[in-house]
Amino acid sequence: MSRIFLFSAVGLAILCNTGCLINAYSSDPSMRIKALVNQSEDLRQIEQEWSRIWFTDHPSHLTNERVDGGLQ
Repeated sequence: MSRIFLFSAVGLAILCNTGCLINAYSSDPSMRIKALVNQSEDLRQIEQEWSRIWFTDHPSHLTNERVDGGLQ
């Protein structure tokens, strides 16, 4: 009996975390679109921040050509 209760409690906890019982977005279409646009905008900005952190948005200093013009 306790094993069944334990499995049902774990199953319910997993089911609640997947968004099946509790909706992640509003049922109003305009509010849902606002939430989805904000989420996608955040994901777009993460890509730019990631390239800034890893310095992939800067020119490479390993080339023979000097980009900044300090040495010629």
